[in-house]
Amino acid sequence: MIVWLNGAFGAGKTSTACELLDLIPGSTLYDPELIGRGLRRLLPEKRLGEVDDYQDLPSWRRLVADAAAALLMEVGGPLVVPMTLLRQEYRDGIFGGLASRGIPVRHVLLDVEETILRERIKHREEVPGDPDASAAVRHWCLDHLAAYRTALPWLTGDAYVIDTSALTPREAAERAAAAVREGAGACGIVQTPEPTGETVAAGVLLFDEQERVLLVDPTYKPGWEFPGGVVERGEPPARAGVREVAEELGLQLGQGLRLLVVDWEPPRPPAFGGVRMLFDGGLLSAADGGRLLLPAAELRDFRFVTEDEAASLLPKERYARLHWALRARERGRAFNLEAGEPVE
Repeated sequence: MIVWLNGAFGAGKTSTACELLDLIPGSTLYDPELIGRGLRRLLPEKRLGEVDDYQDLPSWRRLVADAAAALLMEVGGPLVVPMTLLRQEYRDGIFGGLASRGIPVRHVLLDVEETILRERIKHREEVPGDPDASAAVRHWCLDHLAAYRTALPWLTGDAYVIDTSALTPREAAERAAAAVREGAGACGIVQTPEPTGETVAAGVLLFDEQERVLLVDPTYKPGWEFPGGVVERGEPPARAGVREVAEELGLQLGQGLRLLVVDWEPPRPPAFGGVRMLFDGGLLSAADGGRLLLPAAELRDFRFVTEDEAASLLPKERYARLHWALRARERGRAFNLEAGEPVE
C-alpha cells in the first residue's frame, strides 16, 4: 500500500510523513523528489530546458510508479510518499501505473489556510547546505500557491482532506494514520494490468448530429482517448468495441460495426505496441448523448470535438489514426495503416 501525502508546496508533507512512519508499522519513506534530481543529472540540458518542472517529464511520472513497485518488493511494508501533485493528469498517470500493478493508494491532502501557509513558508528556517531550506525554495513555494488554489476542486473531491492549519506534524500524522486504518482516501482508479506483449485494441468512433467525434478522458492514464479497449482472448474485435462502449458509456450498440482503419502500432519500449482498430459506431442522438454514463473509476469526462479540436487533445499517433478513420468514413472504404500512415 502507498500513503500519498499531497498538499501545497511548503505545507509540511515531509515532516508529517516522518511522523507517520512511527504510526504505520513497517512503513518506509519514499520521496519521488530523488527521482527528479536524478533525471536532472541524466537528461540532456536541451530536454530539461523544454519543461518548467521535472513533473512535466513523462519519464519522471513513469519512474515514480516503477520505483514504488520495486521498493515495495524490497521492503514489503507500506510506502509513505510526501509529494505535491497539482495536475490531475499527472496524478492519473502515476496512480494509474500503481493501480495496474494492483498497488492500493490512500490519497491524503494536507490542507492549510493560505494566510497561515504563507507565514509558515516565509519563516521556514534556512539550513546551511540544505537546498530545500533556501530562500529560493521559499519564493518558489509562494509562487505556486495559485496553482494549488486552482487544483483544490479536484483534490478535495479525490483525497481525504486534513486541515492542518492548527495541527502540529505529529497531530496531522495521527489523523492521517487513523484515516488510513479506516480505509479513507482510497482511489478507485480502474486496475488495468499492463500488457506483457503486443495487444489488439478496438476503438469506436461515435458522432453527434454536428458530425463531431466523441472522445473520453480516462482516469488511469493521461490524455484523451476513443471509447474502446483491449480485445480479450478469443473475442472478435468488433464485439470487443461494442462491449467496451457498453461498459464505459452505458450505450448498447448493434454488432454490425463498420471497420474504418487497422493500424499497426510499432513497439516503443517500454510499450509493446500491437494492432489498433477503429470502428464506426454511428450517430448518437441528443437523447443518446444525455444518457451517457461514465464509470468514475475509469472515465473522468467526455466531449464531442471536431477533427481540428482533436489535434490538440490526442497524441500524435492517435490523431493520425482518427484522421484516416474520418477519411475512410467519407470514402466508404477502410484503410490499412502502419504507424499511422496508409500502406499502399
